[in-house]
Amino acid sequence: MTVPHLLDHPHHDGSALYVSNQTPSLGETVTVRVRVPLACTERGIHLRVVRDGEPRMSAAALVETTATDRWYEAQVLVHNPVTSYRFFVDEPGGYRWLNGKGLFAREVPDVSDFRLTVYDPAPSWMTGSLVYQVFPDRFARGIAEKPTPAWAQDADWGDEPIGSGPGVGTQLYGGDLPGIEQHLDHLVDLGVGTLYLTPVFPGRSNHRYDASSFDHVDPLLGGDEALVSLSAAVHERGMRIMGDITTNHTGDGHEWFVRAQADRSSPEASFYYWQDAEPGYVGWLEHASLPKLDYTSEELARRMIEGPDSVIGRWVAQPFALDGWRVDVANMTGRYADQDMTHEVARTVRRTMQAINPDAVLVSEHFHDSGLDMMGDGWHANMNYSAFTRPVWSWVVAEDSEVPALGLPSTLPRRSGHDMVAAMRDFDSVVPWKVVASQWNMLGSHDTPRLRSLVGSLEMVEVAAGLLFTYPGTPVVFAGDEIGAEGVNGEHARVTMPWDEPERWDGDTLDVYRRLVALRRSSVALQTGGLRWVLVEDDAVAFLRESPEETVLVLVARAPWGGAVLPEAVAPDALPVTVYGDVQLVGDGDGYRLPGDGPGVHVWRLR
Repeated sequence: MTVPHLLDHPHHDGSALYVSNQTPSLGETVTVRVRVPLACTERGIHLRVVRDGEPRMSAAALVETTATDRWYEAQVLVHNPVTSYRFFVDEPGGYRWLNGKGLFAREVPDVSDFRLTVYDPAPSWMTGSLVYQVFPDRFARGIAEKPTPAWAQDADWGDEPIGSGPGVGTQLYGGDLPGIEQHLDHLVDLGVGTLYLTPVFPGRSNHRYDASSFDHVDPLLGGDEALVSLSAAVHERGMRIMGDITTNHTGDGHEWFVRAQADRSSPEASFYYWQDAEPGYVGWLEHASLPKLDYTSEELARRMIEGPDSVIGRWVAQPFALDGWRVDVANMTGRYADQDMTHEVARTVRRTMQAINPDAVLVSEHFHDSGLDMMGDGWHANMNYSAFTRPVWSWVVAEDSEVPALGLPSTLPRRSGHDMVAAMRDFDSVVPWKVVASQWNMLGSHDTPRLRSLVGSLEMVEVAAGLLFTYPGTPVVFAGDEIGAEGVNGEHARVTMPWDEPERWDGDTLDVYRRLVALRRSSVALQTGGLRWVLVEDDAVAFLRESPEETVLVLVARAPWGGAVLPEAVAPDALPVTVYGDVQLVGDGDGYRLPGDGPGVHVWRLR
């Protein structure tokens, strides 16, 4: 069986192989390249650029013909901070458009055009490594004795987390920052580059997204000194550390809100939205425990996000030295009714951080369609639920799974590889490539079911993880996934790390994660390369990751699918080298035969 259709399509993406300068200045001219396979019948290629809202067309020049492709080049004037473009493929009998979603023989909207931006991408320290998420209460205990607060109910370390109902937010296991520091060698062994902590500020819940103060670390976690020590220990090991902040709301026990309620003429009263209906103020998603912040208040902006003395600035500076923030509910921050200050808030937070640490990273939490918020001038990247997590889940989920679909009144459906890739391309195409290349790709987080509970088997964990570590973006692992932790929803999934119970460690799963982390770290193409889809079938997908230095072919199958033959032109210069899996890719006269077994993950270096 031959599958030539995707390799026979013209291709462009925003990576270095196709764009001469990925960080242009306003007014600069950038060369963009299009690869057109020899099988195509184009009469010419034109560039369509939107400048000041009006499209302009110019001819692309044929600059090179290789044994496999014709290469065209065109010039894009970066006249606007976000400059959109796509390609016009002139063919006998008609024309087609090439944009971020693919090739179309019909008219297409501008929303999926390629984009050049003048904004700096996320620094390479984040995108080049694994991010490891830790929920402090459930990772490790380092402080032997500590008081139990009035709001909490003690749990033994081996207890199963409450998944719903009373006790979900108050079940306290007692993990802390010294405990994390004591187990940093596990992160080093796994190949982690960035430690991301969910909130460390005091609150009245085990998750601490209901902060009662932004001025100090919760004493239950070890206080300020424990964060200073942990940060230093992380940096000594060559890793980075990121915090978690709720710019959208505080807890109803927050000192600002207490003062605001006590004195409606106080400066803090301007920090919140007030209403006549109960409870008298606006809460996040109507939760009275989480009063929403109003960024029309200049004093709130000054205290929270503006300048080195703000909450944002203080924790990025020494001695805490956080390397960035993940922002909770970023999609709602600054948005209420007819107000929309989200972009202004994001730009201010980024400006504040980078004045202190130019390499600081800003990541948003946005569960849904984040495209309009992700042009690159505010959030560097988003927690990529829509473009990665949900599509991959729907492809790998067990056929008999009863795990609920996140946030939806349904179980999670099992969908085809065509549906998975279409969803990925839909969401990826509406943001600049620099953002796609930085997005936080996850197979789960503290808000979701565990991967193992979704897929059931080690084989399917490997399939999902294979996509995680080979797809463009930043791979993120929730602590415990690498040892086979289970959980059917976000709360139930917040299990403890069983440091003293080796029987709860799945060594085979850990080995899969170690090998895939090492694979990604060894490959320039997997870290920074573009993305060219080769094969999309119901049960298998294959794609190329291309950089100027290296090309890698990835094949991931969820089930036996019959195999396919790719033309030998996919690797014209040398025999492919197997870098993951146990199948050698050898030409047989017709081309390279891809294995049709599954589930499985195969990766070959083509050059």
